[in-house]
Amino acid sequence: MTEGPGNALNVRIWRGKAEGRFETYRVPARDNQTVLDVVTEVQRRQAPDLAYRFACRVGVCGSCAMTVNGRPRWTCRTHVRRVALEGTLTVEPLRNLPRIKDLACDMAPFFDKWQRAGGRFSGTASRREPPQRVDPQSPPRLAASAAIECINCAVCHAACDVVAWNSDYLGPAALNRAWTLVNDARHGPRSDTLDRAFAEGGCTSCHSQGNCTRHCPVGLSPSESIAALKRSAFFGLPKLEAPE
Repeated sequence: MTEGPGNALNVRIWRGKAEGRFETYRVPARDNQTVLDVVTEVQRRQAPDLAYRFACRVGVCGSCAMTVNGRPRWTCRTHVRRVALEGTLTVEPLRNLPRIKDLACDMAPFFDKWQRAGGRFSGTASRREPPQRVDPQSPPRLAASAAIECINCAVCHAACDVVAWNSDYLGPAALNRAWTLVNDARHGPRSDTLDRAFAEGGCTSCHSQGNCTRHCPVGLSPSESIAALKRSAFFGLPKLEAPE
């Protein structure tokens, strides 16, 4: 798709807060163009007051997450040619979070839930003690490692239908974090973290629809983490084996 006089995209972008409207912009279509490139072009050339977030532009920070044609995505890694239906894009902020302005949403409720789920690491050793030995091939460590790459982009939170209708639900990212700590031998309050994850609004509220796993940009499975939390709530904490 080479830029030319006949190649253009119609881009519908949400403007305003909870109360607002879509405005349409015409943007040149180019090869290897991402949705973030399109939003940036609109902001720099047509709407300098357009609010949105981005940082790294290479799929590391997750701050550019938005809803594109009805689906939460990292816009820096979403190529226009894969999602533009008949030359049209619709871009809005992530769902299930308060809207600050335009494409920027308030992440505070998301991180509050992360804390409610016991997501803060609390070690048992001081700096003066030797590091705790952890067998990298032990089942608990493998379980923690499989879920630990979450960067809190909130894509799964925006994709979750339970979060949409139950504001008290902790959500997939917070519970995924809780599962990593429950399996971390260095984390002191493992039982407390499990209790928090199993409390009202916790893992038992999940309906196992799998939208979080389906939409995760880094291929994690919060659904699997939540299911494992449910099992642990009934059968006890994962057993930690000291390395030989």
